Amino acid sequence: MPHRAAALRARSTPRWLAALVGLFASLTPALGQTQEGDPCTGLVSSRRLPIIPAALGPGEVGLTFVGHATFLIESPGGVKIATDYNDYVRPRATPDVVTMNHAHSTHFTTHPDPAIAHVLRGWDPSGGPARHNLAVGDVIIRNVPTNIRDWGGGTERDGNSIFVFETAGLCVAHLGHLHHTLLPGHLKMLGRIDVLLVPVDGGYTLDTDGMLEVIGQINAPLMIPMHYFGPSTLNRFISRVREKYPVEFSRSSSITASRESLPTSPKMLVLPEQ
Repeated sequence: MPHRAAALRARSTPRWLAALVGLFASLTPALGQTQEGDPCTGLVSSRRLPIIPAALGPGEVGLTFVGHATFLIESPGGVKIATDYNDYVRPRATPDVVTMNHAHSTHFTTHPDPAIAHVLRGWDPSGGPARHNLAVGDVIIRNVPTNIRDWGGGTERDGNSIFVFETAGLCVAHLGHLHHTLLPGHLKMLGRIDVLLVPVDGGYTLDTDGMLEVIGQINAPLMIPMHYFGPSTLNRFISRVREKYPVEFSRSSSITASRESLPTSPKMLVLPEQ
């Protein structure tokens, strides 16, 4: 890796530390507090899987590509978030927060683990846009609603959300199942994005030209692809990305990001599935 990316490092945890945390994980209370007026549909349970800490520094964020559209995001304070949580692809540890989107069953579940403290849906089942502005430990989670195609070929208004996770001085955005390019209002709501998690399937979300336009609109220093169907889908997108941005491949599905490690200009970093 270039020296600017040296801090995007694969992470490992000492066995003695993992064992110690395993002993006490069941005694750890659920993290976070929902701000007044924010929806929180998760149920709190005392049943929690042991969570291995990322051993992050105060300015570091852990990112693990679990698979498909699911990432595990870990804050310096120990908050764990799973994106597009579903019944098929889940992180090994029980997260404190999960986000979901409505396009397909691989992006949401109707029966999340009751041990999860906060379940944030990217759509409002009662109609209208979902609105989230949640503080959980040292993380702020908010959303920007977007539309999706419905099964009849029409449009489901506000059926998707771009979730933004702010922690350790970084803003991480997960595009979810984005079906259209962004308007100035979307970009204003997003604000500065440092790490962008990008669906690159080439058609189920946006076609390649459309997604490249979105990438240019947001202009994040670090971009990580997701939501592809095998190497051929990924390579087709990467071949187009290389025309404009450098591409790097990580051997590890987990990296640690910080403001100091961000590239000086936009770069695509490919993580293997966990």
